[in-house]
Amino acid sequence: MSNLLHDLLVDAFPADKAKPCFVMKDGGDVTYADLLRGISSVSGQLLAEGVTPGDRVALQAEKSVEGVMLYLAALRIGAVFLPLNSAYTPSEVAYFLADAEPRVFVTDPKAYVARSRGAAPVTVAVPRGPNDLASIIYTSGTTGRSKGAMLSHGNLASNAVALHKAWGFTPDDVLLHALPVFHVHGLFVALHCAFLSGCTMMWLPKFADAEVLSALKRSTVMMGVPTFYTRLLANEGFTREAAHNVRLFISGSAPLLPTTFEAFEQRTGQRILERYGMSEAVIITSNPLEGERIAGSVGYPLPGVELRIGGGEETGVIEIKGPSVFSAYWRMPEKTREEFTPDGFFITGDVGRQDADGRVWISGRAKDLIISGGYNVYPKEIELALDEMAGVVESAVIGLPHRDFGEAVAAVVIGEGDEAAMIAACREKLAAFKTPKRIVFVEDLPRNAMGKVQKNVLRERYAGLFDDR
Repeated sequence: MSNLLHDLLVDAFPADKAKPCFVMKDGGDVTYADLLRGISSVSGQLLAEGVTPGDRVALQAEKSVEGVMLYLAALRIGAVFLPLNSAYTPSEVAYFLADAEPRVFVTDPKAYVARSRGAAPVTVAVPRGPNDLASIIYTSGTTGRSKGAMLSHGNLASNAVALHKAWGFTPDDVLLHALPVFHVHGLFVALHCAFLSGCTMMWLPKFADAEVLSALKRSTVMMGVPTFYTRLLANEGFTREAAHNVRLFISGSAPLLPTTFEAFEQRTGQRILERYGMSEAVIITSNPLEGERIAGSVGYPLPGVELRIGGGEETGVIEIKGPSVFSAYWRMPEKTREEFTPDGFFITGDVGRQDADGRVWISGRAKDLIISGGYNVYPKEIELALDEMAGVVESAVIGLPHRDFGEAVAAVVIGEGDEAAMIAACREKLAAFKTPKRIVFVEDLPRNAMGKVQKNVLRERYAGLFDDR
């Protein structure tokens, strides 16, 4: 038996190990040979500290190549990698450590790698099969305590192979990597595609306009969240010529506004490829590499993914089954049972529809559904209407307590405009029960680390908006 995920990735490294794997922001390259040496020594250090197969190895630190070495070393010795957001507070981290009980917790990967140079290197991977646990990814926990999604070697390997093929990666690609690596997007989606093709990555600690514009000159693929693209569009230096070398721009982790999609195409002549994923299944659907990419759609289910709309309605909660779907939440058997149907489909909590062509369209989260006066209101429909209005950069629609309707529709908008006029304009396009009763203008919207708008924060912030009505 091989070490499924580790061997899949490492065996795909280029024959010429002197090839750059990471091109660093401040100059200098980290080659594939450097990466392999780091993996071997860190593997030895983990073993010396008593890590055995199935033990958890946790990392909370800023993005670094050494953190990637720790991830691959954990896989090599059969451990379970536990990445934690570098922004978590000590009290939040205490919960994760108590829940996952890692054998090793690393907060300074550079120092850890330096210390590991004295350990006996490990070059042979501990056997692992498709059902063995590879990583635990904790969800954001906006509706309760965070849940640890248990992703197996088979889950991650199958998704990596599917994405590598779907997006046409080759050894000649150069991936612009400006994402964090504590989340599935930067850690699994981006790194795995690069490793499977043996390509080079432009390695940026975080998104910064000037650095991204410079790196684009050498890049052929960019993966990002929607805010990456809105920030590029706001920069006069981002021209058609600046994007010329890139064959593919990919967006995920949060909804891409159709206005951003269209503005990007007008500026660059290219259409962003939007896909849909989540911690519990990595990537579920993708717009096609070759073929029509449509604004607002997240494309088609990946090969092997079964997708259906629960409840038998045209629009409803998306349910999925497939090789990348996780098996359970860590130490939460009751929650696991709640989130799966009797016939084994995972209930994503995302509301959407699938059209006759098979394309998937996301309306929002089920927990964001607004029930106003007994009518179901899907925020996405209203946000699309608002986002088309002059002066609106982005909108977030929420339901707030109302003594007559139970919940009333409210919109929080980045931009400027006349509230009454905008409400009237919405009423021309939308039924009365869908039309916002209030519009609040703000300079920015609260977001999580991956750029998703935190509507739970907005609901708390504006909970009393209708108290006098």
